[in-house]
Amino acid sequence: MKVKGIRWWMVGLVTAGLIVNYLARNTLSVAAPTLMSEMNISTEQYSHIVVAWQVCYALMQPVAGYIIDAIGTKMGFAIFAFAWSIACALAALASGWQGLAFVRGLLGLTEAAGLPAAVKATTEWFPAKERSVAIGWFNIGSSIGALLAPPLVVWAILHSGWELAFLIVGGLGVLWSFLWVILYKHPRDQKRLGDAERDYILSGQEEHFKEPATQKGSWKKIIGSRNFYAIASARILSEPAWQTFNAWIPLYLMTERHMNIKEIAMFAWLPFLAADLGCVLGGYLSPFFHKHCKVSLFTSRKMVLLFGASCMIGPACIGLVASPYTAIALLCIGGFAHQTLSGALYAITSDSFGKNEVATATGMGGLFGYLGAAAFTLVFGVMVTKIGYSPLFVTLAIFDIVAAFIVWTVARELKTQAAPEVHAESQTLQSAT
Repeated sequence: MKVKGIRWWMVGLVTAGLIVNYLARNTLSVAAPTLMSEMNISTEQYSHIVVAWQVCYALMQPVAGYIIDAIGTKMGFAIFAFAWSIACALAALASGWQGLAFVRGLLGLTEAAGLPAAVKATTEWFPAKERSVAIGWFNIGSSIGALLAPPLVVWAILHSGWELAFLIVGGLGVLWSFLWVILYKHPRDQKRLGDAERDYILSGQEEHFKEPATQKGSWKKIIGSRNFYAIASARILSEPAWQTFNAWIPLYLMTERHMNIKEIAMFAWLPFLAADLGCVLGGYLSPFFHKHCKVSLFTSRKMVLLFGASCMIGPACIGLVASPYTAIALLCIGGFAHQTLSGALYAITSDSFGKNEVATATGMGGLFGYLGAAAFTLVFGVMVTKIGYSPLFVTLAIFDIVAAFIVWTVARELKTQAAPEVHAESQTLQSAT
């Protein structure tokens, strides 16, 4: 039996994987106030634990992307997901900050395949005009994972201990990895994909996705690309904001806004709910700008990036407000802003490289992004005790605005890319059902 709109079921499966991926990484930040107290971990030592994950994640991203391109999305994603689930569960056995840093490093190495695999799956299943929408939907997985972490971890702490949270999330990851192997198939192998939908997908893809399937991604070719320089620079500058939100919001609310653990469970997830809205809205903004501003799809991606960066002015003003609830609202604007521009960056990456390069390019961009985030986290862990959080949030906003300016001026649409025809918004929405 053929399933209508099966490409949206596939992106839903990818989204579920990223929910588990981000739930695993965000479990630590919510548990941090409790485990830091129990294990006598200082703020600087906590920053080292976070950096261990970030550095391993960064160094592994291009390798993971290359592996995904080499062995395929199905098996590559499954292997890495199973591995990150085991690494997450091992955190429950840690007895000191060094042991916790070690297992978080393992988690970084294995989680690195998540986004490269997700972007590759999207390029396999979606035409160019829908790709930013699909990326927006799977990108909410990162925010939902972060959104679910506070209530789950606080529940575990109150009923058993912080160790239980890591075990639960690890179990969820193992379950998803088996579901992925059973349910995910490439469009050429998916028997439930109708002929009309297959033709719709293939006819809407760019010319550089029609290269021979035997050609593998080339790191040298990617690094020599003008667009990659723009993407890598933007990732270096923009990734620190999202990693700061993921790793430091609970501590910020406790130390600066004097919230207790139950209040953190009530409010710490709100910036990530706003981030979900940014993922989805950012995805739909690209075709909106494409249609109403009469620009190319590639230019519309850059417009979305500029819009998201401009919204980062919100959290830059957090030091000017006294109310903790206003501060949370500004953090919500920051979550919305970052995920809007993040989705645009992934769409630009998918537009800039061939089907056998896109996961490698995404991973290499992640390498630069997370190295930038790790460097900022090291500074953050030291400076936050000396100058406070507010100047650092201002710095993050400046970074994002500069990132948008670089992409706007440096990145160029590929000459070989066949520009898809402009369709009415109603036609795009009808084809998605």
